[in-house]
Amino acid sequence: METLNSLESFVRSAEAGSFAEAARRLGLTPAAVGKNVAKLEASLGVRLFQRSTRSLTLTEAGERFLLEVRGGLSSIQRAVANLASAAGQPAGTLKVSMGVTFGRDYVLPMLGDFLQRYPAITPDWHFDNSPVDLIGQGFDAAISGAMELSPGVVARKLAPAHRILVASPSYLNAQPRPAEPCELAQHAGILIRSPQTGRIRPWTLRNRSNDEAAIELPVRMTLSDPDAACRAAEMGLGIALVSLPHALPYLDKGSLLRVLPNWYVDAGHVSVYFSGHTLLPAKTRAFVDCLAEYFYAQKLTERFSAA
Repeated sequence: METLNSLESFVRSAEAGSFAEAARRLGLTPAAVGKNVAKLEASLGVRLFQRSTRSLTLTEAGERFLLEVRGGLSSIQRAVANLASAAGQPAGTLKVSMGVTFGRDYVLPMLGDFLQRYPAITPDWHFDNSPVDLIGQGFDAAISGAMELSPGVVARKLAPAHRILVASPSYLNAQPRPAEPCELAQHAGILIRSPQTGRIRPWTLRNRSNDEAAIELPVRMTLSDPDAACRAAEMGLGIALVSLPHALPYLDKGSLLRVLPNWYVDAGHVSVYFSGHTLLPAKTRAFVDCLAEYFYAQKLTERFSAA
């Protein structure tokens, strides 16, 4: 296992270009990563890196060695993870990334049943709206509606990722309610800035007949958090464009109403992302399967559909 740790420190250092960044990804100190690489070099009898105060570059031998071991290391790690079980059950730390509000409202409620089925799994769940590097940051899985499929990552669809327009009853009673998309231009917009680009994305509305229309909603305010946008709309400050999962609690209690209920934005799917390799750790497979079962049992696929 010590050799495996040294190999991982070498591969991550080569990918990151520094011991410090490799240490961050591995949850170690830079000194520990450097020590692991030095042990590997000593056992192989070759220098793998050229070191300086400002850079870390592979030697010719290091480049050859990286090409030969990188793929094999991933397979060995997954095989070890599958063996790390208690009484034949999936076990180990399960590192998952998910949005703050989405994870709290729709994923956390399954945790009790999940742990009852798999008591040897230790959840390490990260609630963050920022995008993550699934493999580079060492996540077993990530739940998102807008994640790029980088090499080695696959997605399992859970539900539609639809966005809708919402406003409070007081706001809609105070002025003419829009009947067509073009009438949005007369209203105050509460829009959300993309965590990926920092910009407001120009979404397109569609209806059940598959007609399309631009969203011409003047920006009254821009927020970075969808729950904050819902609360601002709940205060009667304007019309918000938010994902349906974020709007549902407010729609259910009647503090927000749909604006243009026949129109919505189709933003793809909410999916769970994980490594696409054949030897998927048992803990990750258990989580992905349980998550899909939970979404089906709670009818979240239907509830998240605006169509």
